Amino acid sequence: MGSATTSGRARQNPALRRTVTSTTVDSDTSALTSPLDSPRPSASSTSLSSLASEDAANAKPVFGTLTDTYGNEFHVPDYTIKDIRDAIPKHCFERSAATSLYYVARDIASLAGTFYLFHTYVTPETIPSTPVRALLWALYTFVQGLFGTGMWVLAHECGHQAFSPSKVLNDTVGWVLHSALLVPYFSWKISHGKHHKATGNVERDMVFVPKTRDERASRFGKLAHELSELGEETPIVTFVMLLGQQLIGWPNYLLTNVTGHDNHERQSEGRGKGKKNGFLGGVNHFDPSSPLYEAKDAKLILLSDVGLAITISTLVYLGNNFGWSNLLVWYFIPYFWVNHWLVAITFLQHTDPSLPHYTGESWNYVRGAAATIDREFGFIGRQLLHGIIETHVLHHYVSTIPFYNADEASEAIKKVMGRHYRADTRGGSLGFIKAMWRSARMCQWVEPSEGAVGEGKGVLFFRNTNGLGVKPLQMSPPTSQ
Repeated sequence: MGSATTSGRARQNPALRRTVTSTTVDSDTSALTSPLDSPRPSASSTSLSSLASEDAANAKPVFGTLTDTYGNEFHVPDYTIKDIRDAIPKHCFERSAATSLYYVARDIASLAGTFYLFHTYVTPETIPSTPVRALLWALYTFVQGLFGTGMWVLAHECGHQAFSPSKVLNDTVGWVLHSALLVPYFSWKISHGKHHKATGNVERDMVFVPKTRDERASRFGKLAHELSELGEETPIVTFVMLLGQQLIGWPNYLLTNVTGHDNHERQSEGRGKGKKNGFLGGVNHFDPSSPLYEAKDAKLILLSDVGLAITISTLVYLGNNFGWSNLLVWYFIPYFWVNHWLVAITFLQHTDPSLPHYTGESWNYVRGAAATIDREFGFIGRQLLHGIIETHVLHHYVSTIPFYNADEASEAIKKVMGRHYRADTRGGSLGFIKAMWRSARMCQWVEPSEGAVGEGKGVLFFRNTNGLGVKPLQMSPPTSQ
């Protein structure tokens, strides 16, 4: 299917149908769920006032008619965390240090073995042709980027305590692996945890928070009611935007918190006063005083910085002794491949024409965790990247389930989630790449559906000026008094 999917065609497209799913939340996050996630207690007396309170407590929220970007009617999830947890077989929660360490050893061996083969055999003596050698070394950077991304995913498992039952082992392995990839382990772990606690919340999420209609309009110097009148964004603009996102998106996120929320004034300790996302804005993953953290996190942020300093020192030594051009091919180009895959995966897990976002008033944990989507990347995704693309919906409900149990657990939660589960597996690996373009073209900002009422006005969907999918709201200019 091309990117120019109209709402009428989308209604008939079987690939866009919702399928049943069930979900779960780990013990670390279940305590952080909204009271809206579970049935509310009924009143304890039979007085008229208590009966009225009971009726109010049991009243279902009113949403009106909600429509995603494809034109499909959207229904807000209505199950609970307990429903999801109970659906998952108990053995799926079991974590094995031996199994996880095996995968670490496998990924390190793959990285080391690939380097040995290319360094030994792709030489002028064995391959005289310079173009052929250049092509093979380009292949080397791509393959090492995949293995490096797999190692990144294992460190990600450590950050969620899905690696083993031992927190010390998890954080030690995670710190070593992420530091080797120039990732500040504890700093990322803390901010990533906040992402999981507020997924899909446009006011608090930490990853790929979409612009609202007002924010998109202000970017172009327009008023909100004029946004739908903007001309179509040319494909070259979309391409340049994607290129920049994929090349520098990850380091830019670490340095400036780009794509994260910018409501730091609300930080409970007051550390966010006057601080904004952007360079020199005081919001980054390296400064212990950043509003992304609390004062008690300072030692962990510094320990993350120490890990980076060790890796950088090692790279300087290698560059000075073996040549910086060699190090560029050996490490830095594969490093950019890792960044590319990391950003692409995260972008497509949370950005899709079928996904909602929520205002703070309409958000709760169950709804936010369902605002994610599973995709398919074939052998590479399931074997080299440890299934992070294929089982992300489950991961947002129970992040402590290890990746090697995630497929079984994902199948179990589909029975609970039902039509609320989302997956786009069209075209496998090629479909994954196509989805990047489709989402970039269709997902420009979020706004309420035309038929939304009540709480439904806080359920937001992607819209665009490219004529793709449901048209933006036609808003009248505010009347002067």
